[in-house]
Amino acid sequence: MVRLAGVDLAPNKRVVIALTYIYGIGEALSHEILGKAGIKPDRRVKELGDTEVLALRDVLKDYKVEGDLRREVSMSIKRLIDTGTYRGTRHRKGLPARGQRTRTNARTLRGKRKTVGLGKRKEEEKKE
Repeated sequence: MVRLAGVDLAPNKRVVIALTYIYGIGEALSHEILGKAGIKPDRRVKELGDTEVLALRDVLKDYKVEGDLRREVSMSIKRLIDTGTYRGTRHRKGLPARGQRTRTNARTLRGKRKTVGLGKRKEEEKKE
């Protein structure tokens, strides 16, 4: 079992794909890391030797991944909220911060639909 940056890599996956399991590493960055470490992308994780794993660790030290990156992102969002910017207020309310429409989309952020106005109709019917 290979463990890099606090993440266990799946042994049967190709190294290029397995590296993308680490937060902050996509496929393009994975190719770049493997190039610097001198590892062929089509190798499987279980085929890697100790020297290759150490080479990957050395290359990963140059990048901000996992905990450090998560902390930086959360601190950036917290800074926006604290300064009271528009984007910060959108983050606080759990709404899209980049100009997307909210009338029909953004359902996962806003929750289940709630019907409005039924209470008024019932009150009017009782009066009559």
